[in-house]
Parts: sequence; C-alpha cells; structure tokens
Amino acid sequence: MTRLLRIYFLFFSLISQISIATEIDNSSIWQQLKQAHFGQRTIREDADDLLFIEVPSKVEDAAMMPITIKSLAAQTPKQHIKTLHLIVDNNPQAYSAAFHLSPKLGAINISTRIRMDSFSNVRVIAEMNDNSLHMVQRFIVASGGCSAPASKDPTVSLARLGKIQLRMRKPVIGEPTIAQVIISHPNASGMQFNTQSRHFIPAHYVTNIELQFNDELLFSADMGITISEDPSIRFSFVPETPGILKAIITDNKQAVYVHEKRLD
Repeated sequence: MTRLLRIYFLFFSLISQISIATEIDNSSIWQQLKQAHFGQRTIREDADDLLFIEVPSKVEDAAMMPITIKSLAAQTPKQHIKTLHLIVDNNPQAYSAAFHLSPKLGAINISTRIRMDSFSNVRVIAEMNDNSLHMVQRFIVASGGCSAPASKDPTVSLARLGKIQLRMRKPVIGEPTIAQVIISHPNASGMQFNTQSRHFIPAHYVTNIELQFNDELLFSADMGITISEDPSIRFSFVPETPGILKAIITDNKQAVYVHEKRLD
C-alpha cells in the first residue's frame, strides 16, 4: 500500500509540474502576442461586464469549433466596440481574426467556427471607440484542427468555390435580425497533407468578409487559416428600412466574391 501511495504521489506531482510549466509557457506566449499586437497598451482583463465567449463544453471537432462573441451593451455612436480581436495563443496563426464593427449592428452577437491546433487559451479583446482594450478568455481542450483533412472531396469543393449564401428568417424592419453569411471555400491552412499526391495542400483561405446594408458597412472581418473550412459568420443587425444586404469576400489569391439579398 505504501508503495502504491508513493506511485500516486509521484504521478500527481508530475501532473502538477506539467500543469505549472504549461501555465508559465502559455503566459509567456501571451506576453509575446500582446507586445506584438498591442504594444504597451493596457488591456483590462476579465471584462465579463462587457462581453463574453460561448463555446461548447466539449469540442466534437477541433477543425470546426463554434464560437460566439456577445456584448452586454448595445452599440451606439457615443460608445461602441469598434474592433474585436480574436486570438488563439497556441495556433500557428495566433492572431486569428479582427472584426471591425459598425454601431449599426446594435448589440454584438457574432458567431463563427475556428480550428484549434492544440490546447489553448482563446482570447477576445474588445477595442472601444475611445481606444480602451478589454479582454475575456476561455481555455479550450481541443487539438489537431489546423492539419485535419478537409471534410469535402476536393473536386466538389472546387466546383462550389466562391458560392455565397445569405441566410435569415424574414426580417422585420426596425427589429433585430439574425443573419448568416457562408461561403463555399476550402480555407486550406497549408498544414493539411494530401495522401494521394504526398504533398501538403497549398494555403488557400479567405482573408476578408465584408457585410454592407444599403451600401453602409455593418462589419468587415480580417481573417486567416484559423477560420474553418467554408467560413461562416452569424451576426445580428437592425434593418431600419428595406434594402440590400451585400457580402463581399476576398481570399489570399485575390479572388473576390460578391452576393446580394434584398430585404423587404
């Protein structure tokens, strides 16, 4: 029994040391990322009074993890979030997306799907119109998403490349409306291996998604390989009048895809 207790003690001591080392390493990574993207600017942490992140309690697919970012206050011209910075500390491209937002969105409710390369903190930093920075974060247990094979046959993906859908229920003018933009695109990370050709698949991914309503910007999202195959963004906005919802999407090969939907 004494020997068994010693084994248990050594095991849990080792786990504890690994955990501490991981925390130190993650902290070091974040400090480097913070310096690279925000310099000496102060970031208020644990800003749960301003926004929060929703993720599954258990990640089923590390290549397509849903994430929702919500604000707890409406966007107004006087006070609003102008940019949401999405950072996944341990991903190959840690700075994963920047959502440049218009006050016309109303309350922020943005969802997308991301890849998780390894266990990591996922951070969202809200940059206000007064330039202050506020952060929330979640630790996610998932791995292998950035190199996971595509879910669709390459021939099928190529045939549908650039097809855009704008989905929503029939909107009520003047009321908040949930909409979703989806583009058929491989969003290849450059880390996926083609078992037939025995070569890595070249990176081919969406770099920007812009949504306009009646030619006025709702949001523009800069992104990269962290965003999952067939990039999708669900968002909320308030159509004050009938008009045209327009998506303009660009990828890293400078291809531009455009789609419009009329709202009456």
